[in-house]
Amino acid sequence: MKQFPATGMEMTHILVVLDLGRSRDWYRDVLGATLTGEYGGTSAVFNFQGAWLLIVTPGGETRDKPGTQFAPPPDPSKISHSITIRVPDCRAAYQLLRSRGAEFLTEPVESGWEIRCFFRDPDGHLFEISERRG
Repeated sequence: MKQFPATGMEMTHILVVLDLGRSRDWYRDVLGATLTGEYGGTSAVFNFQGAWLLIVTPGGETRDKPGTQFAPPPDPSKISHSITIRVPDCRAAYQLLRSRGAEFLTEPVESGWEIRCFFRDPDGHLFEISERRG
């Protein structure tokens, strides 16, 4: 390989969830992601506006990832990863996602450069919707 990244590459975000069925339904029905496949009762793959999301149940090390363990966030108040979704109208997206069952930390908050608010999936993974201003 002479170039990295190269044409044809895609990035997938992996999120660990406790209950695959509950999370599959949330990502499909609340977030609106397209379910593209489920594998072995332990993972589901989604596409969201060209971004790939893989949700997996907890698991230990494998030959190709020794010394690791997949686990959901132990404390949702401590953030090591979040996903931001840029939207054209934050307040409208907030209302729509709330009507689907998303639980937000606050209503949209305005600053000089954006309007944003945050919500979590059923396992505590943090999502942000953000509208750029000016």
